[in-house]
Amino acid sequence: MNEYTAVIKQDGDWWIGWIEEVPGVNCQEATREELLETLEIALKEILELNKEDAITAAGDNYQEERIAV
Repeated sequence: MNEYTAVIKQDGDWWIGWIEEVPGVNCQEATREELLETLEIALKEILELNKEDAITAAGDNYQEERIAV
């Protein structure tokens, strides 16, 4: 399981946040708890879509290798 960093803040009546390591994952919710839940859902969805896109782009005869950073 990987860990990611949620950057969050309250802006007026709303909580807004981003996933620091993954561009494009951002959300806005009425409560802090809802924001964290929505960010987690959005992150899971974008990671799955990115995986599907990479496999589609690779075509046939591809290999998968793990890279630790």
